Amino acid sequence: MESAEIARRFLAYFKQQGHEIVPSAPLVADDPTVLFVIAGMQPFKPYLLGQRTPPYRRVADVQKCVRTLDIEEVGKTTRHATFFQMLGNWSFGDYFKQGAIRYAWELLTKSEADGGFGFPEDKLWATILHGDDEAFSIWRNEIGLPEDRIQARGLADNYWHMGVPGPGGPCSEIYYDRGPEYGRDGGPAADEDRFLEVWNLVFMQDQLSKVRAKDDFDIEGPLPSKNVDTGMGLERMASILQGVDNLYEIDTTWKILDRAAELTEQNYGRNAATDVALRVVADHVRSAIMLVEDGVLPSNEGRGYVLRRIVRRSIRNLRLLAGSQRGGGAASATGERFMPELTTVAIEAMAGLYPELSRDAANIRTVIEAEEAAFASTLRTGTAIFDASVEENRRRNSTTLSGVQAFQLHDTYGFPIDLTLEMAAEQGLTVDEEGFRRLMAEQRDRAKRDAAEKKTGNADISAFAEMLERSGAVTFTGYDQISGEATILGLLVNGVPVPEVAGAGTEVDVVLDRTPFYAEGGGQLADAGTITVDGGEVAVSDVQTPLPGLIVHRGKVVSGEVTVNAPAFAEIDVERRRALSRSHTATHLVHRALRGALGESAAQAGSENAPGRLRFDFTAPGAVPLGVLRDTEDEVNEVLVNDLDVRAFYTSQAEAREMGALALFGEKYGDQVRVVEVGDYSRELCGGTHVARSGQLGLIKVLGEASIGSGVRRIEALVGIDAFRFLARESVLVSQLSEQLKTPREQLPERISGVLSRLREAERELQRLRAARLLESAGEIAASAADISGMALVTHRAPDGTEPDDIRKLALDVRDRVPRGRPAVVVIIGVPADKPVVVVAVNEAGRGFGLSAGALVGTAARALGGNGGGKPDVAQGGGAPISDSHPGVIDEAFEAVRRALRDTGRSGR
Repeated sequence: MESAEIARRFLAYFKQQGHEIVPSAPLVADDPTVLFVIAGMQPFKPYLLGQRTPPYRRVADVQKCVRTLDIEEVGKTTRHATFFQMLGNWSFGDYFKQGAIRYAWELLTKSEADGGFGFPEDKLWATILHGDDEAFSIWRNEIGLPEDRIQARGLADNYWHMGVPGPGGPCSEIYYDRGPEYGRDGGPAADEDRFLEVWNLVFMQDQLSKVRAKDDFDIEGPLPSKNVDTGMGLERMASILQGVDNLYEIDTTWKILDRAAELTEQNYGRNAATDVALRVVADHVRSAIMLVEDGVLPSNEGRGYVLRRIVRRSIRNLRLLAGSQRGGGAASATGERFMPELTTVAIEAMAGLYPELSRDAANIRTVIEAEEAAFASTLRTGTAIFDASVEENRRRNSTTLSGVQAFQLHDTYGFPIDLTLEMAAEQGLTVDEEGFRRLMAEQRDRAKRDAAEKKTGNADISAFAEMLERSGAVTFTGYDQISGEATILGLLVNGVPVPEVAGAGTEVDVVLDRTPFYAEGGGQLADAGTITVDGGEVAVSDVQTPLPGLIVHRGKVVSGEVTVNAPAFAEIDVERRRALSRSHTATHLVHRALRGALGESAAQAGSENAPGRLRFDFTAPGAVPLGVLRDTEDEVNEVLVNDLDVRAFYTSQAEAREMGALALFGEKYGDQVRVVEVGDYSRELCGGTHVARSGQLGLIKVLGEASIGSGVRRIEALVGIDAFRFLARESVLVSQLSEQLKTPREQLPERISGVLSRLREAERELQRLRAARLLESAGEIAASAADISGMALVTHRAPDGTEPDDIRKLALDVRDRVPRGRPAVVVIIGVPADKPVVVVAVNEAGRGFGLSAGALVGTAARALGGNGGGKPDVAQGGGAPISDSHPGVIDEAFEAVRRALRDTGRSGR
């Protein structure tokens, strides 16, 4: 039975039992405590906690989940996976233990011909929590399960929670006996390899305040109502029904594994290490396509880092597999690209469960293939630096890579820490993870704080949930109105609800029953304006939607005071709204024009619509040619000249798709969607505000495009009067150049090109003269060598302004002037601009003595506040700008190298 059929049967059964079938929530979690949905119950957490009223009392679903806590175990065991799917049925204050147990037993044991899963009753066991007499009675007396196949277990096994504060409760698990060939008898308590868990029935009844371990937590009290949360792992069920021993060999994963084996010329099942690597690839590629489908893009932070990590782990394993088969390591497969083929196979394998994967296949491939290309460069550079670090550690008889070395690999060369850990382990080394984490934390503290706080203003989300529950969804009137009467439903100051009054000067969050203010969303920035009450006024500077249906106005009481339940008058800044609307409509037009030029793979991956300016992110494998940008701009401006009608309407998502309406890549929409169309030219799903006619935009001027990540490009453009002003400034600039160069405007490109060509030639000649003069001093510099434990050390500071290439040439020339039989190290430091550059060169005798330029340049560069690396014979690094308060830093770098050489001399290499 294929995975898609298992899911279909599960949902069909519970639909017959009166359950509402709901789609999976996106993998990107709304819960701020986690990056992804990590459990089937997570999207239902507000209902289980009583924070919101569930729309249905009975629900069933197939929920996508991603969990990376045990990522190192993937492939090594038969059970660990980063992406998995949970089949679940839910009761919110409806049936409890009796109903949950009865439904599970019936579906499991019903014959396949009758729509069930056909499990033999005598092969099933049940576990309960110690002391749960009610569950025991149901299993023994109502289901008829023999008492010797009902086992009572402790909190570690039969109490469920998410590992963080939230709902929890005792559970009853159903196990399948796979037979004596899989282990010893005695039920789940004796052997969980032979007795495999197939369904977990959780009876949610407790609210947990602190969770320290699986069996160590604090119960704050009972939940508002008793709920049922059941979880059946789709992959686990598929492995049983498909007769395979692990989740990597089920239909959806095996197809990827099998193709990976073909691409790398390996045979699955012959070698344990090879099997582990192939399983990792199959699991991670499947996870990657699901994450990209839900809008996650590779980056170095948060969710994007998780995606980057699993994609790069896949690629490295593939390269190692191919390299070992063809007589080399990962480097021997450097030029190969595996992900295009495997991404396609993964999409085909999962499309039966998630048809949207086929629709978005081009976009998914673009993102993952671009990440593979980026990682190819990272591997080449990072592996060389890693090897140099390993060599340096071995020279020092150290078995630990320092946190500084690991951080340098990550920060400068894009090497993920988990890859460093794996490669270090392969070399018999450990990594100072604590030091690495500390440096990462310091870097994050220096960086701009994440904008997540903006959504809630640091308020407890439950305060907003309570307000939404009490007052209902806020009515948005801004599509048709710029002002209107309203009532103040709630006030929050510093995230805490205010019972009655907020006075002048107070920073306040205001909730109205209805509002014309557009909350930031869909790329469009928020409206600004005022909320006026009798005797008071709030200047609104931001509007957010911390929960669906709740619009929060953030501002300051500029006069008087505002009170809860007071009548109010809300009015937006009309000019700002018009400018935002122009930018939003312009974004739709740019999207449409780009898609026409680049094809379906150019899908929107984000945007920002600000007054007079837009930023549009889209998937693309490489840079957009200048000609395409120019044609895009011309096409959009032609739409403006034609002054097309812009209209918005609501329809079903299916009908919108049939009409060809474009959607934001990775965004999830409800059954009813709002469509915005510009004539017959553009049609998109959108909740933002727009102009009435395309001619109101006036003009669009594309400023340029650039890469912002693997497979993602960004276009920036000006709209309306801002575009006119930009072109006016450009015209003045061109006129000035024409006058100064005494050249007609149309001949300026050729004239400027000629001037630059002559200037470059003059600079090259000047450089040749400067380098020749510098090299004349090489003999004198070499003669100044100092003896350090039998080794010659030459240190020299090049004149400020010396180019890096000249510093390098000087170092090599000086090295060659030292007598060949004498171990020699040459260290030249110069300051081409504001930052120092250091070059270290080691002669052949020095390398035979155990000296490495790559290691020594790191020593010098760290003293300069930077880093560096390279080959054993010559290496280069850089430092931080030299401050007036620390002018002797270059001398300190020379001294650091002297100490390193003395250490080498004392250790006898």
